[in-house]
Amino acid sequence: MEIILYLSAALAAIAFFILVMFIGRTLKSLQTTLDSVSKTLGGLEQQLDGVTRETTDLLHKTNALAEDIQKKSESLNTVVDAVKDVGTSIKKFNGSIQSITTSLDQQIEQNKEKMSQVIQWSNILLEVKNKWMAKRQAKEISDKPIERKRQRGNH
Repeated sequence: MEIILYLSAALAAIAFFILVMFIGRTLKSLQTTLDSVSKTLGGLEQQLDGVTRETTDLLHKTNALAEDIQKKSESLNTVVDAVKDVGTSIKKFNGSIQSITTSLDQQIEQNKEKMSQVIQWSNILLEVKNKWMAKRQAKEISDKPIERKRQRGNH
């Protein structure tokens, strides 16, 4: 029985040796996989650092651009306010012109009769002047032959 005991112990040792061999291969394969994962993580870490730097730079540029846009927007607001003020001034000016025009129209309407009378009187005065000038010319024409006779007699 001793032999069976030695055989079973040898068989157990062989089985244990085979088990250790397979566990060793599995651990070796696992080590290779973990090394590969470690290299991949190292590369990812470098890429992540690069992306982080680029993101930080982009954020700084975006902030600077936002500040620039804010300044230009404020400058543009002053221009828009100035244009608005010009528009308001023009509107007030147009209102003033309209009120003056309305006032003139009312005065003309109120003084229409007086203006008509002034025009009539001026027409009468022009007719009187024309008649007076016509009489004067007629008198000068009639006086010219008499003067010619006098001038001939003096020579």
